[in-house]
Amino acid sequence: MTSGSVGVAELLPLVFARPREALDRARALLAAEPGPYDASIAHQVIGIWERDFGELARGLSHLRRARALAARSRSADREADVLAALGVAYVHAGRTRESLDALSRGVQLASGESLARVLFRRAYAMWVLGRYGEALADVRRALPILRRAGDVIWTARALTLRGTLCLAMGSAERAKSDFAAAERLWETTGQEHDKAIAVENRGLAAFRSGDLPAALYHLAAAERRFAELGTPAYVLSIERCAVLLAAGLARDAVRETDAAIARLDRLGGARSRRAELLLAAARAAAACGDLETAIARAGAAYRSFTRQGREWWSAQARSVLLQTRFARGEVSGRWAREAGALATRLAELGSPDAAQAHLLAGRIAMALGRTGEARVQLAAAAQGRFRGPAFARVDGWLAQALLAETAGNGKEVFAACHRGLDLLDEHRMTLGASELRARAAGQGAELVTLAQRVIRREGGGPRRLLEWSERWRAHALAVPSPRPPADPELLRDLTAFREISSRLEAARSAGGPVQTLRREQARLEREIRAHTLAANGSSGVAGPRFDVRELLGRLGDGWLVELVSVDGELRVLVCGRGRVREYGAGRLAEAALEADHACAELRRLAYGGDVGLGLLEECGRRLEEVLFGGAVLGEGPVVVVPPGRLHGVPWALLPSLRDRAVSVSPSAQVWLRAGRLRPLEDRVVLVRGAGLGAEVPSLAAAYGSATVLERGEAAAQRVLKEIDGCRVAHIAAHGAFRADSPMFSSLRLDDGPLTVHDLERLRRAPHQIILSACDAGRLEPVGGDELLGLAAALLPLGTAGIVASCVPVNDDAVVPLMIALHDGLRRGLGPAAALRDARAAMPPDPLHQATGWSFSAIGA
Repeated sequence: MTSGSVGVAELLPLVFARPREALDRARALLAAEPGPYDASIAHQVIGIWERDFGELARGLSHLRRARALAARSRSADREADVLAALGVAYVHAGRTRESLDALSRGVQLASGESLARVLFRRAYAMWVLGRYGEALADVRRALPILRRAGDVIWTARALTLRGTLCLAMGSAERAKSDFAAAERLWETTGQEHDKAIAVENRGLAAFRSGDLPAALYHLAAAERRFAELGTPAYVLSIERCAVLLAAGLARDAVRETDAAIARLDRLGGARSRRAELLLAAARAAAACGDLETAIARAGAAYRSFTRQGREWWSAQARSVLLQTRFARGEVSGRWAREAGALATRLAELGSPDAAQAHLLAGRIAMALGRTGEARVQLAAAAQGRFRGPAFARVDGWLAQALLAETAGNGKEVFAACHRGLDLLDEHRMTLGASELRARAAGQGAELVTLAQRVIRREGGGPRRLLEWSERWRAHALAVPSPRPPADPELLRDLTAFREISSRLEAARSAGGPVQTLRREQARLEREIRAHTLAANGSSGVAGPRFDVRELLGRLGDGWLVELVSVDGELRVLVCGRGRVREYGAGRLAEAALEADHACAELRRLAYGGDVGLGLLEECGRRLEEVLFGGAVLGEGPVVVVPPGRLHGVPWALLPSLRDRAVSVSPSAQVWLRAGRLRPLEDRVVLVRGAGLGAEVPSLAAAYGSATVLERGEAAAQRVLKEIDGCRVAHIAAHGAFRADSPMFSSLRLDDGPLTVHDLERLRRAPHQIILSACDAGRLEPVGGDELLGLAAALLPLGTAGIVASCVPVNDDAVVPLMIALHDGLRRGLGPAAALRDARAAMPPDPLHQATGWSFSAIGA
């Protein structure tokens, strides 16, 4: 090849079109012993590949060699171009001074179009350093030159960088315009890596605009494109972490950052990106409550940014470090001064985290009793309630509520809390995935707690405490779920997931190899979640507000007992006979421990342990004392509305509830909605899984015309079709609860697991459903008092009543209980009353009594 030949010249754009091909061709070129100019290009291509996709140290070595060869070629533009690439490598290596020196020298040497390309890369380096104003100046200088030259690739890159800078400086609409213009240009090229970045940018713009489903969709699409190219995408992982945290998916964010850090360390990648990943990982760990890990990672990120001379980034890391220490309970005058100074500096740097830093400084000042200082900081933080997407403005209203609290103005506290929760409702209704709707509620926890504290302090009364509890509790379950659109890809993946899960179970049973099957199962889980999380909400209406008068009118001769945790202390609100009464009880943590102990004893008995009725009854007495305290209940049926952490309490074990019709509901609003539902069809469906459902033949005979699915007919699609809209569905199938991923909790049918994702595809849920096997009633509290699990999926779909167990039960002892339960249902009783009578009909031995206590009626 001759110096500057077409074949060599196209290698540089090829590195971001088909990276692996560019690398192979560059190595082949060097093997042919070319002249200095062409050899310089080949080493530059290899250096860029190693810099961005491989080992940074090797990349620097090749780029330094490329510069020496460029100098020998006596081409100033060639040397300037290599210096620019070397400057970017140095900034990623954390060698800031050398980076800026190389880039400045490149600017001096270059001219014309070559100068514009060097200016672009200096702007990129400034972006990495967080010096956004200087970066924007260089991009604005480069763009007209590139446009006049008709350089499509570099014009698109410059537009992309300008859009990224606009986003960082808070101009989402201008960023979208630049990204769209760049994407139109990319479509005329073969630059596949740059096209993947364009998809990534769509996700980033959607996130900054508040559209979390679109952000998750585009970032997942970009991830697939990068995977096809075989190139790592560390910035994508950082962006995904931010979106996942905004969506309440903190554990997913931890997994994302941990995997990216491990991949970068394995490849010897950029130190700049490692520091950014450490900062993202610190935020994720803090959101998960792992404060020690968060402090360690934020500290490591801060030290790295400081060494790299990246003030914008080191200020971000310091802010996360201070927030985490405050969450750990560390409060001092020194922290107050540093937080205030940091908030001011972040605002000067144009950081979107400035409002959070002002909020932190205000909290610390409040904790120290420095009211004047707190008011200044909170007033600055409260300005955030007017800017950004809905989920970001919620913290601004929290700052406004705290500001009103410092003035002792309860009325303004309530007003600010209401506005913040209204914004959260607005945001939640844009989310189509029930998991995201549930998790989004966590952001409102402090607003509700603050309002509850003011009520307690000012004697606002039990009615107001009930209203505020309901303002937040199980809100996602009180609103009808948007039905997902027909999605052939999702249906395909769910079917494949069932098949793989069945093969995995068979391989485990046979003692065969399972690693490949596990990997495929995990891949399908990721694909299914990506589909569902990207669903858009279909309704802009958050549902009717809770009305205490309606509740009291609907209760009739019954009672509703709502347990409210205020700063960890349980308050018992007894509703009935036209009044709401308030009683004190124990601590939430103590109640959770007692509930766990009671469930453990029921589990032992189900598995053949030697547990007497006396021990179980003692568990019930202790539970009642800590849960209900001195609350007085009159005669009649009872609805219990517990906090999310206490939903798994075996309520029938409590002495005052043992002989009553007791139903459990995630909220009073959910109970009211369930009571308004009526069956659409008079069909009964009985489903019998392998090795279970000995009660089904008797039930089939009693109902006469029931549809029975068993012996291979109980496959997922057939079961879903039959139970859709039926009056009563009875499913005797092993349940599997997934605390790590509640949406994959399942019932094991003939062709594999029927998950929550499958149930959400029902057009009309069964009016009543009985799940007679283990763990089917377990629910995972998320986002405060929202719940996820099989039962939680059915309630917003239109199921009025569920009977299920939240602990393992003895399969044989379940049979007489289920026969007696259905006898009550056929006589017109509701699930709670039918379950009460079924328990009374059980034999008096510990096993049968405990089996009856293990089941709860959920809903109306």
